[in-house]
Amino acid sequence: MATICKRGKYQWQAKIRKKGYPQVSRTFYTKKDAEKWATEVESKMNNGLYMDMTEAQNTILHEALERYAREVTLTKKESSVELGRIRRWQKHKLAKYSLAVIRGKDMAAYRDQRIAEGRAANTIRLELAIISHLYTIAKKEWGMENLINPVSNIRLPPLPAGRSRRLEGDEETRLLEVAEQSRSRMIKPIIILSLETGARRKDFADMKWQHINFNDRTWFIPDSKTPLSRRVTRTVPLSTTAIAILKELRNKASRDDEFVFSIQKRSITRAFSRCCKRAKIENFHLHDLRHEATSRFFEKGLNIMEVASITGHKDPKMLQRYTHPRAKDIALKLG
Repeated sequence: MATICKRGKYQWQAKIRKKGYPQVSRTFYTKKDAEKWATEVESKMNNGLYMDMTEAQNTILHEALERYAREVTLTKKESSVELGRIRRWQKHKLAKYSLAVIRGKDMAAYRDQRIAEGRAANTIRLELAIISHLYTIAKKEWGMENLINPVSNIRLPPLPAGRSRRLEGDEETRLLEVAEQSRSRMIKPIIILSLETGARRKDFADMKWQHINFNDRTWFIPDSKTPLSRRVTRTVPLSTTAIAILKELRNKASRDDEFVFSIQKRSITRAFSRCCKRAKIENFHLHDLRHEATSRFFEKGLNIMEVASITGHKDPKMLQRYTHPRAKDIALKLG
């Protein structure tokens, strides 16, 4: 049965106590609105349709993002980038809204605004993914089972076609010649090892001598990248070229050195970009070396499972994206 009572000089509060439901209450500026709300809620309770949204209504997005950062983001391997996205969301006007009132149209407006600002489709998708996962966590773990995920109701910006840029002509020779003269003495061996292993920038920044087995010709990577940021290990087979490069580096290194390169990820990217500019190689990014290496593995006759064991790809579809055999090479096979 609902109880309507006056609160202060200008407000009315409706309270509902019903067996099998938690007590719910809400404050209105008129008695008529309080009675109307109480009647609607009681009707839903009588028909088994009532859903308690109190906690969701009392939690604003800014607070939810703070909790999400603490309980979810900080447990991930690399949380700094996602924390940056969370801080950006907390400055948005939607951060002042309660979780219960944010709708698909709000997310669609955000999407369109970011598109108009010229942001990349993947950037926008990653920003929206934070809100989507926050709502999932709130429903599953924070006791807000009746929340509707606003991101699930909108279209995400389509991703562009995967890059297919490969080294052409004498670009590899020019790149290595410039890298030889680079102030960063580590960039040339990193380029060669990238082409031999298809490893990522992070893998080289974290590469330790203790993980290189010269006898077995393997490289153990204890913390490999995965889509869900889980810790996954893998062991990469090393070619004779890769082993030769590593032996040369080992001979020059101090026995006290822990890391093979002792270089930060950003420094690798900057040094590589400078080499491409000096070698007059246009539209070629550091990650394209991984694409180039993966394509070469297939051209050597390795099957999908063998290539995946080297590159660490978990989804065969991703290998299809990275693998673009040259049409002229296929023509030679056709005869």
